[in-house]
Amino acid sequence: MTQQDSAGTVDSAARAGTRTQPETDRHRRRRADILMAALALVFAGWLTGGLWIGPNHRAMTVNASDQALFEWLLAYAADGLRHGHDPFWTTLLNAPNGVNFAVNTAVTVLGWVFAPVTLLLGPPVAFTVALTFGIAATPVAWYLLLSRTLVRSPAAAIVGGLFCGFAPGLVSHANAHLNFASGYLVPFIVWRVMQLRRPGHAVRNGLILGPLVAVQYSLGGETLFFTALACAVFLGFLLLAGHREPGAHLVAFTKGLATTALTAFVLLAYPLWMQFFGPGSYHGTGFDQITHSEDLMAYGAFPRRSLAGVLGLDGRLAPNPTEENSFFGVPALLVGIGAAVLALRPTQDLARRTLARAVVASALLFAVLSLGPRLKFDRHRTDFPLPYALLRHVPLFDSALPGRLALIVTALVGILLALSLDRLPELKHPRLVAAAVAIGVLPIVPAPLLTMDRSPVPHFISSGRWREYVRPGQTLIPAPLPSDWIPDGQRWQAAALASGDGATFRIPAGFFLGPDSNGRGRIGPLPRWTTTTLATAALAGERPLAITPVMQAEARADLRYWGGNVVVLPDGGYGNRWSRRHDLLLQILTELFGPPTRVDDVWLWRVT
Repeated sequence: MTQQDSAGTVDSAARAGTRTQPETDRHRRRRADILMAALALVFAGWLTGGLWIGPNHRAMTVNASDQALFEWLLAYAADGLRHGHDPFWTTLLNAPNGVNFAVNTAVTVLGWVFAPVTLLLGPPVAFTVALTFGIAATPVAWYLLLSRTLVRSPAAAIVGGLFCGFAPGLVSHANAHLNFASGYLVPFIVWRVMQLRRPGHAVRNGLILGPLVAVQYSLGGETLFFTALACAVFLGFLLLAGHREPGAHLVAFTKGLATTALTAFVLLAYPLWMQFFGPGSYHGTGFDQITHSEDLMAYGAFPRRSLAGVLGLDGRLAPNPTEENSFFGVPALLVGIGAAVLALRPTQDLARRTLARAVVASALLFAVLSLGPRLKFDRHRTDFPLPYALLRHVPLFDSALPGRLALIVTALVGILLALSLDRLPELKHPRLVAAAVAIGVLPIVPAPLLTMDRSPVPHFISSGRWREYVRPGQTLIPAPLPSDWIPDGQRWQAAALASGDGATFRIPAGFFLGPDSNGRGRIGPLPRWTTTTLATAALAGERPLAITPVMQAEARADLRYWGGNVVVLPDGGYGNRWSRRHDLLLQILTELFGPPTRVDDVWLWRVT
C-alpha cells in the first residue's frame, strides 16, 4: 500500500467516524425519547386506570364536581364548532343570567381538539382521554426542554422530566383539574422565552411564542400567570448571579417580547375584555388565600396518593386532596437539597453554575411566597406576616391561590435534579448517589387516583324524550339543582350538547365561578329559596317542618325567575351524594308542586 493510499484510508476512516458519532448520538437520543414517552404513558394510565374501566359510569372520588364541569366545557366547546356560538359566554347555564367562561377555565382550544371524541363517544370519554393525555404529555414536554437545552445525559433528562410531571403537586391536581393536569405547553413557553434572545430571529420567535401564550391562556390563565412570573423571576436572578448578555441579545429579546405581547393581545383581546370587563366578571377570588396557602410543614409531608400515603403516612395538611401542591416528604426534600448542592458545586462551566444559582434562588423565593400572607405551621394559623401579604391585593395576585406557587417550586426542583444528575460522572461514587436519589423519591411514587361508580345520565335525557316537555332553548329544572356539590343536572346538559344535533335546554344555577353581590368571586349563583331547600335535603337530609303556602309561592316564584316550569327528579341511582335521600326529595317536591308524573326513568312536574 502506498503512502497516498494509506493517507486516503485514514482520511476515509476519519470522515466515517465523523459521520458515525452524530448518528450514534441520534440513535441514543431517539431511544431515550421513546423510553420517556413510554414511561409517561404507563404512569398516566396507572393514575387514570379507574376511569378507563368505564368512563361513562365512573367519576373521580375526590373531585367529581370538577370532572362534571370539565365534561360540560368539553361538550360546550365541541358544540361550538358546529354552531359557532360564543366560546366565552352562554345562558345555557345559570338561566336566565348566564355565565362568563373567561373568568372560568374554559379549556376552549382543548375542547376543539378533542371535539371528535366528544361528539362520537361522549363528554366522559373525552374527559378521560384529555386527562390521560395531559398527564402523559407534561413530563414528556419537560424532558424535551431538559434534554435539548440544559443537560447532556438522557437519563438525567428522563428523571427530571418524570419528577416535573409526576411530583405530588401534579398528581394531586390530576384529580379532575384538567387545566393543571394539562401543563405540557409550559416547558415550550419557557423554551421559547429563552429563544427570544437570538439576534435575527426576534419577530419570528415572537410570532411563535404569542400563539403559545394564547393557547395556554385557554388551558389555564392561572398557569400562564405563574409561568410568566417564574420566567421574570428566573431571568432577574440570572442577571444577579452574574450572567451577562451582549447588547445585540438584549435588543433581540426586547423586540421578541414586544412581538409576543402584540401577537398574544390580538388573539386574546376579546377573552381578556370578557375576563376583566364583561358581564359576569368579578374581582378577587372566591377562595380564602390563607386557607389555600402551603403549611410550612407540608414541604416535608407525604401526599395522600403516593406509596407513603397509601401506607397511612400522609400529612393531610392541605385544604383538600387536590391542593397538595408541595408535599415532597422529608426524603425527597433532602434529595432536592442535595441536588441543589451538587448543581452548585464549583465547575469550569461558569454558565451552568450561574444557571444553577438562578434556579435555586427562584425555588427558594417561590417556596416562601407559596406560604401565603400569614404563616401556617402544622395546621395552625399564626399572625406572623410573610412577603405574600404585600402582594395579595395586587391585580392578578389577588385572583391567584398562593399555595399553587409551590407548583413552580416543583418544576425548579425537577430542573435541579436533572442538572445535578448530569454531573454524576464527576463524582467518586455516582452509583451510590443515584441509589440515594431513587430511595429518596420512592415514598412519593404516585398511587392510582381514586374513582367511584356514578349514575348514568337518565334515559329521559339521553334518548331525547325531554323534547316532548321542553323545547330547545327553554329551561328544564333538574332536582336537586346543579351546583359544585350536586353536578348531576349539568352532566345531563353536557350529554345533550354532545349528542344528536346538539340542541339542548337551559338549566338554572350550575357549577361555575361568578360574581357575588359585592362583585367578588364566588362558586355558583347567589342562592334562592328552592335551591337552598333542595340542596339541604339532598346533602344533609334536612327539610322544613311543614311546607306552607308561602313556601309553595316562593318555589313557584323561583321557577318563574328561571323561566321554566318543568321540574325533573331522576331515580336515586348510585354514586351521587344525594342517592339515599331520593325519597325525601320526592316528598318535598310533591308537597311543593303536587303529584308528579312518571316518565321513563324520572319523576316530572309540569308547574302552571
